[in-house]
Amino acid sequence: MAKHFLLLNLIAVLSFCCVVLAFEPSPMQDFCVADPTSTVKVNGLSCKDPKSVITEDFFFSGLQLAGNTSNTFGSKVTPANVAQIQGLNTLGISLARVDYAPWGINPPHTHPRATEIVTVLEGSLQVGFVTSNPENRHITKVLKKGDVFVFPIGLVHYQRNVGNGNAVAIAALSSQNPGVISIANAVFGSEPAIATDILAKAFQVDATVVSQTQSKF
Repeated sequence: MAKHFLLLNLIAVLSFCCVVLAFEPSPMQDFCVADPTSTVKVNGLSCKDPKSVITEDFFFSGLQLAGNTSNTFGSKVTPANVAQIQGLNTLGISLARVDYAPWGINPPHTHPRATEIVTVLEGSLQVGFVTSNPENRHITKVLKKGDVFVFPIGLVHYQRNVGNGNAVAIAALSSQNPGVISIANAVFGSEPAIATDILAKAFQVDATVVSQTQSKF
């Protein structure tokens, strides 16, 4: 009787706690061209009616053009992601061209949704990324034409042109919408601003230094 009672309890517990989950990682259709006009809220962009898809949804022309590097950082990123190519939606890949003036930088930033692999087409670049706490190890290397380097997803990274001429790189990213968080802009240029005393304590500097830095963003 006792054994029968325990068995019934076990069956009841298993019936209560066990849930079957299913997940299909592979695409369930040929493509999901983004429909930027849709009001449907999803994790990403909703799909356009396949019957209305056109060739231009999978096409972008512009990476052959040099970017304007006449700015504070001396660099220009030309993206080719889902905002430019709606056919990239859900496909998990995108590109960007990066142009650098002599000694120009692509300042420290992260891509919250993508790993990046960069190839140098012209010039020489110093590249690097910093590992997570507590090590904060700086991994860096000087790349020449044809060299390739990987920035793992989410880690702070940068590039700097270390030559006297212009440099060009092509970056591939493992998301159609990798996102970018520029560290200086996020910390010192947020809206509304992070309190000066918080940043002064975090960076261990005087509050006037923080205020002067915030005024630049």
